[in-house]
Amino acid sequence: MSQNKKRVAVFFGGRSPEHDVSVVSGLQILQAIDQTLYDAFPVYVSPTGEWLIGDVLRDRSNYLLSPEARKQAQKVTLDVTANQVGRLVAEKSPLFGQAKAVEFDVALPVFHGLYGEDGRIQGLFELVNVAYAGMRVMASAILMDKVATKRILNDLDIPHIPYAVIKRPSEGFYIAPETLKETLGELDFPLILKPSHLGSSIGVAKVDTLEELAACLPAIFEMDDTAIVEPFVSNLVEYNAAVANIDGVIKISAIERPKASDELLDFKQKYLSGGDNKNGDKMGGGIKSPATAISEGMLSLTRELNPKLDNEMEENIRAWSVRLFEALDGTGAPRIDFIGDSKSGEIWMNEVNPIPGSYGYFLWEAAKDSLLFSDFLSGLIEEALRERRKKAMPKDPVPKDARLLKR
Repeated sequence: MSQNKKRVAVFFGGRSPEHDVSVVSGLQILQAIDQTLYDAFPVYVSPTGEWLIGDVLRDRSNYLLSPEARKQAQKVTLDVTANQVGRLVAEKSPLFGQAKAVEFDVALPVFHGLYGEDGRIQGLFELVNVAYAGMRVMASAILMDKVATKRILNDLDIPHIPYAVIKRPSEGFYIAPETLKETLGELDFPLILKPSHLGSSIGVAKVDTLEELAACLPAIFEMDDTAIVEPFVSNLVEYNAAVANIDGVIKISAIERPKASDELLDFKQKYLSGGDNKNGDKMGGGIKSPATAISEGMLSLTRELNPKLDNEMEENIRAWSVRLFEALDGTGAPRIDFIGDSKSGEIWMNEVNPIPGSYGYFLWEAAKDSLLFSDFLSGLIEEALRERRKKAMPKDPVPKDARLLKR
């Protein structure tokens, strides 16, 4: 390994219902990082919360780890006393001597959903003063909370559909229909019900009556303490776009229009419709053309990239995306999802994914100024290093006038 290369730890997996999708995303990104510039290695977080490192983690066919594969991985913890360089320390030392710590310069989190996309792991990296890619703590926490996102959109005068919030009861999961009727206020059926803190597909249901709503809530409350309900949009059409600060300029990716045969996209349709490409192909470094790379990857849902849109609609998608990104001091490359009524032409910002599947690379490869996967990831890594430098603190952060203890 060249001494000039920055070490990048790619974190994925996690204690989330979206664990498996995170593994697929993480392995794609691990393969696509430009190895001429960076030395990248996997850090897998198991569903039970173990942190593991080792070459066995590079092969998708090894997941979930069998007992034999597990023996080839090393369980580690993060050294919280580290300063500017991350250190992963083996939990068990060899019989003689001490296990050597594994250091890294940048953390690249590729978690989806709880305990990784929602600001928690970002806060840990901030605490340890390690550079990390993607959105910062506040933005991650807000955008992974659908209710908080709605409130931000309201403050920014960005159109969104009305909603109601349903909290998990202090005991049990059941809420009586008559109580739900009061909670819904003026919302009319049919309604869309979904968890507030999970990804865009998990736990989503269409309900037509109070009784159906009451029956669907327990499944959500097993995974989340908050549910959100919104009016069902007739003639539903979806548009997604990513936004990032590229070379000092906030840019919007290509716009995609997912094609759904049913009323809603379910989880398997989104993530598993492309067959069993166990290891994926390395994308980046100019190895494959944008058109080829776009057709591959984890998100194999049939989609239309750069659809023909009404000028006003396209301008709104782009302007609202930038407005939100700037308001949250945006970093990383969140994907912003919109829903609309194809007949009325109305469109609303729906929700935001701080870490979209495979970081939404295909949207950037299809953008007007095409950006290959490896170059896109290099930009995120360099942004991570800049962000840490911007927030650097002196060795003794206490100002002289505020010092109460002798130095």
